[in-house]
Formats: sequence, structure tokens, C-alpha cells
Amino acid sequence: MDQESSIQNEHGISRPTGIDMAFAVGFFFSFRWILSLFAITVLGAEVHTSGGLSLALNFLFLGFVCIHSLGSADRKFTSMLRLTSLRWVMAFLTFSLISLAWSSTASLTASLIYWCAMAADVAMVILLLRAAPAIDVASSLFKGFIWSTCFIAVIVWIMPLQPDLRLGNKDFFNTNQIAELCAFAIFLAQYLMRRKDGRWGLAVVLLAITLLRSLSKTTLIAFLLGQIFLLIMDRSVSRRTKVILTVAAAAAVFAFWGLIESYYDVYTNAGNQAETLTGRLGIWAYVLNAGFEKPWIGHGFNSIWKVVPTFGDGFEARHAENDLLQQFYSYGAVGITLLAGLYTSLYRQLCRLSNKPLKMVLLSLLLYIVVRGFAEAEPFDPLLPLWAIALLGILIEQLTNCDDQNEVVTASPLAQFPTLDALPQSLSADPR
Repeated sequence: MDQESSIQNEHGISRPTGIDMAFAVGFFFSFRWILSLFAITVLGAEVHTSGGLSLALNFLFLGFVCIHSLGSADRKFTSMLRLTSLRWVMAFLTFSLISLAWSSTASLTASLIYWCAMAADVAMVILLLRAAPAIDVASSLFKGFIWSTCFIAVIVWIMPLQPDLRLGNKDFFNTNQIAELCAFAIFLAQYLMRRKDGRWGLAVVLLAITLLRSLSKTTLIAFLLGQIFLLIMDRSVSRRTKVILTVAAAAAVFAFWGLIESYYDVYTNAGNQAETLTGRLGIWAYVLNAGFEKPWIGHGFNSIWKVVPTFGDGFEARHAENDLLQQFYSYGAVGITLLAGLYTSLYRQLCRLSNKPLKMVLLSLLLYIVVRGFAEAEPFDPLLPLWAIALLGILIEQLTNCDDQNEVVTASPLAQFPTLDALPQSLSADPR
């Protein structure tokens, strides 16, 4: 077995590292976004039970990972907690659980189940990282996520369009979710490409075209800013390649220009739904005003859905449409502190990473998340999911340690001399 599929313990016995399981978990993390739509349209499930399929599979996957990780671990959980980013993840999970004690949620039981699902995501990643090196786990999980998102991209292209000409289904798998998956998968593919781990050109093209076709305004703007930053700062990409990418992007926009104009006409006459700036301003104003009613600890976990009044012509807000406002409304000043701690800890780790190509890709991802957070949010997780923060934190630590070790070896004056094992066989042979 090769290094990616097995490791050796102190007795020299090979055992699986969990790389295949990481691929399956990554595939599921993306594909579950379309499960509700699949359950309703293909399986004929009721609307109120379709969400249970994703939750059930979430806990089922956690069970598989737990069984797979039985036995000795290469890394202890206590050593992981030395990382500031992982401690912030644990702090967010802990406080969000405690907040159920005062949460104004519509259903305490349902909210507890959703919290358990969020914690299960983090637990799966932690268990995988205990059994195998973070670089290998991340690589395999990223590949699973990318393949799953490409599969979803093919599906949404053959789905009926929404009334506003965009991809997806407004109720069960909307445009913003499609765009979010595609953009995130592109950043993961760019990470793998910088590591020369597979060929992802066709996948990136498919995902980029799907992202553009989604016409998700906030995601497109945030993605564009992240890619401009990467294009300028990444010196590992040649100038010729950068020019080709820029021309290709301009050509894609030109090809879809007629559709963009048609959508703009619909958008400007769409009323005050949350998809418009007018609708978002109404949600922001309400959430900010209500947040100051409990400014220190907030309204609690899952306290917006089916709790706050409807907006416009009956639109029910799932979240605050702003990452910072979402945490402020849910957890008050504590939520703002937690969000700042999560993102700042990752940024500080990235600043210490000496591998410039990987550093620039991950920094562009973080920039994309922050910019997108001005007009998007998630109902439970921060906009960058907790499982991703935990994985990236430990991955960056291992990448940094590898770079430090390489620098030590290169700088050592003894590194220029071969070891005894490297001497030619003729020199070590018996002279007789």
C-alpha cells in the first residue's frame, strides 16, 4: 500500500489511514445540500420530512467515521486543542449549545437536533484528523467535495429555471446555495492545483461557468474579488496564464451578457424580496434593532427561522443575510467575539505559512468569505463552516511545520554531505 492509503505504526504494520472515508465525507458535505430537493422530487417525500433525510445521513456518517476511527490514534485531541483556531471552534459550539437555555427558537427539540448535526460535522473532521496526517485528509476530503459539486452542477443545468431565469429551486435548493458550493469547490481545486495534486482544469471550468450562470450577485462579487487578489498576489502563476484566465473570464461574461440583462430587468422589478437590496435592508434593520434588545448574549441558537415576522409579501427570513448581524442577533457581543476569533485565528496562522502559492489561495478564500458575509449568512454555522475552520486550522499548522523542517534541513551545513546509507554500494563493499 502507498503512503496515501496506509501508514505504519511502531511495529511496522500497515493500517488504513481513513483517506477513503475522508473522500466520502467530503462528497457528503456537498451533496447533502441537494438532498431535500431529491427527497421531494424523486422519492416523493413530504416537505416537512424531507429535511430529515439529510440529518439522518449526517448522523449515519458520523457513526461510520466513529467505527472507522476505532483503535490507536496518530494524534490526540488534546494536542489539537493547542491550536487557537480549534479552541475557537470549540468555544462556538459550547456557547451555541448553552444558548438553547434562553433561545427564542420555534422548536427547542428541532434546534437541538440541528446543533447536534453541526457538532457532528466537526466531530467527523476531528476523528479523521486523529487517524491520518492533515495534508492527506484535507486532500481527500477536498477531492470528494469537488467531485460531488461537479455532479450537482450537472444536475442543476438540466433542472427547470426559476421565474427570475436563475438556476436552482427557490424553496429547496436556491441559486445562492448553488453558487456557494461552486465557489467553495473552486477554491479547494485551486489549492490542490497549487500542490500539483491531480488535474482539475475541467472541473474548475464547469464550476466557474455554473457559478456565473447562477447569477448569484453577492457570491459572484465576493468570488471575483477573491480571484483578483489571487491573480495579483500569486507569483507561481505565469503572466501568460494570468492573461489567458482574464480573457477567458471576460469572454464568459460576454457570452452570458444577454441573460444578465434579462435578469437585471426582472431583478429591478422584483419588489422587496430578500434577494433585492431593498429586502435585505429591511431584514438588516429589523435584526439590528432586535439584536440590541439582548446585546450581550443574544436571542440564542436558531432564533430567527419561524420566529421573526415575515418581510414584504410574506418572505420568511432563514437568517440575517449578514454574517456579523447573524452572530450578533443569535449570541450578542459574545457572538461578534466568537466570529472575530474564528476568522482572525485562521488569518494569523496563514501569515506564518511560508508556502506562498498555498498561502495566497487560502487567503483569497478567507477574503471571499469575509466579503460574502456582508450580504449572506448561514442559520447555524458561520459563513465558513466550523468543520472547515477546524480542518483548515490543523492543515495550515501541518503545512507550516513541513516548511519549517525543510528550512532547517536546507540551512544545515551537514545537509550537503550524504549519509552512510546513501554512499555508493561499491564504497561500502568488502575490499577483498
